[in-house]
Amino acid sequence: MNWDGRGASATLKRWPEDGTVASVTADAGAWLAGEQKPDGHFAFELEADVTIPAEYILLNHYLGTIDDPLEAKLAVYLRSTQGPHGGWPLFHGGDFNMSATVKAYYALKLAGDDPESAHMRRARATILMHGGAARANVFTRIALALFGQIPWRAVPTIRVEAMFAPKWFPFHIDKVSYWSRTVMVPLFVLAALKPRARNPRNIGIAELFVQPPEMETNFLFNPTGKPLGDIILMLDSLGRWVEPLIPSAITERAIKRAMDFVLERLNGDDGLGGIFPAMANAVMAMDALGYSRDTEPYLTARRAIDKLIATENGTAYCQPCLSPVWDTGLALHALLEAGHDPAGKVVRGAADWLRDRQILDVKGDWASTRPNVRPGGWAFQYRNDHYPDVDDTAVVVMALHRIDKERYATAIARGTEWVLGMQSANGGWGAFDADNTHYGLDSIPFADHGALLDPPTADVTARCLGMLAQLGYGSSHPAVRRAVEYLRSEQEPDGSWFGRWGTNHVYGTWSVLSALNAAGEDRTSLVVRRAVTWLESVQRPDGGWGEDCASYWHHRRNEAKTSTPAQTAWAVLALMAAGETGSAAVARGIDYLVAAPRDGGHWHERFYTAVGFPRVFYLRYHGYAAYFPLWALARYRSLSAGNSRTTSYGI
Repeated sequence: MNWDGRGASATLKRWPEDGTVASVTADAGAWLAGEQKPDGHFAFELEADVTIPAEYILLNHYLGTIDDPLEAKLAVYLRSTQGPHGGWPLFHGGDFNMSATVKAYYALKLAGDDPESAHMRRARATILMHGGAARANVFTRIALALFGQIPWRAVPTIRVEAMFAPKWFPFHIDKVSYWSRTVMVPLFVLAALKPRARNPRNIGIAELFVQPPEMETNFLFNPTGKPLGDIILMLDSLGRWVEPLIPSAITERAIKRAMDFVLERLNGDDGLGGIFPAMANAVMAMDALGYSRDTEPYLTARRAIDKLIATENGTAYCQPCLSPVWDTGLALHALLEAGHDPAGKVVRGAADWLRDRQILDVKGDWASTRPNVRPGGWAFQYRNDHYPDVDDTAVVVMALHRIDKERYATAIARGTEWVLGMQSANGGWGAFDADNTHYGLDSIPFADHGALLDPPTADVTARCLGMLAQLGYGSSHPAVRRAVEYLRSEQEPDGSWFGRWGTNHVYGTWSVLSALNAAGEDRTSLVVRRAVTWLESVQRPDGGWGEDCASYWHHRRNEAKTSTPAQTAWAVLALMAAGETGSAAVARGIDYLVAAPRDGGHWHERFYTAVGFPRVFYLRYHGYAAYFPLWALARYRSLSAGNSRTTSYGI
């Protein structure tokens, strides 16, 4: 872990910045292979914004399990990421964000920072200047309600009885995304019981409100501005009058159903849903229900949270989740591209590790819409059997197919079968569910974070199309034909594609051009040429590419602060997929990657290049600055030395 964009092996010697493509590729490939874990997998740190380490501190004080030495290290991280505006951003170099700043301030105060110290005064002034903590988002207000800092009327009506809603009802738990589902269900229990944080040191943040919270009348708002949102706000007000009339016996039965959901999906030491917010809510729900802290469910849930802590040199942060399957799959593609032996120890060890993590026996929540599809996918984390990831599955299948299609034939077949079964009606694929397109739910006050659903996206669809094409599915196959049609329809007016899970249009355009190339799209077609023209138009003066996380706001879509190695690699890979290996744009991109600062095989990259939820939650995969630049350089080397203008692989 490090804060200057370098890899964990910062003590390795600096390789010559003027090295040739071949030597840099060899050096970087050797470095990456050296990062392999003893059992064969790869795992790099995954960093989000300050809300996750701040929430870890809040959780400790909610439970009364204060860990002063660890919280002191977390506080070092929080202070180091404060922005020049006085608050905290959602990504490196980003704008002030109210919710992140409120949580960071409260966490630092809980950890012992003096509210009159300079950094706390600056944060407080910035919060008040932007309207005070009452303007924080729903999840932050729920946390404040649990600590007694605001009244419960400050959050939308949340009823655990929603667990009994029938499928035809406007809201059903299966109609939201997996991450929303796993976060919401234990939260339903907390909202029903309305417990109070232990907060042993009795620390509050009344100073962050413009007026006393009990006098605030404007907590809730319509997140979309659409008429449906206004109607739902009126229903929310009506619901508060109805709440006292709901029999307690029904509430108790609903709480049991919610906890049955949680316990079935507890996922061992890898945690509910494999994501921190769901894990934290599960632990708090158990605590509110009086679970003994030495019972296995509680101990298991708590261990899963503590596994997310990354510590180094007196500082620490909490990761939002772990990404070993994703890291291993992508690292394999980069190593294969760099010429590592498919039958060698490094590649075979990683491939066998992946094969053994295929989910074959659990029909997860995805089966709600696809009950007749057999399981066969891979999760993002070490384990998350109820929630395999379509994107990961396609990446892993393509890697196994490249390595040894006979040895891994069974795994490839089951993975492909599952991906085919998860295609949505519009021809695209979502990340975890099929046809998760209940857009009316975006208008509920609870959805002010804008990430309630998991609809099909261009990047995930591209990965699935690339997989099918690599495996030999032709253009006449219905799934291929529908996927191509979907991707064509999703192309932006400027020729790019939106990047749902990577930042942003550079990522989306790389994903789609790679898939269209594998599917046999004519490289002279208008679709491809428009994408190439766009990529060339956004190349930066230094030869690299960069796209800011702020580009997810439409009025800032072309914003970029700097070039980054990962985004440059995506652009170069995209152009090579379009047959542009010999172009000046690709040559300049390669020159940028060769010259860019790095330590061993890890390029320096401080800026975030991935996204959890656009405009809400961003990610920095520490591995992206290792395997993507290597991948681009290695492919350029092989294509430049051979007779082919592009590759046949799906990614």
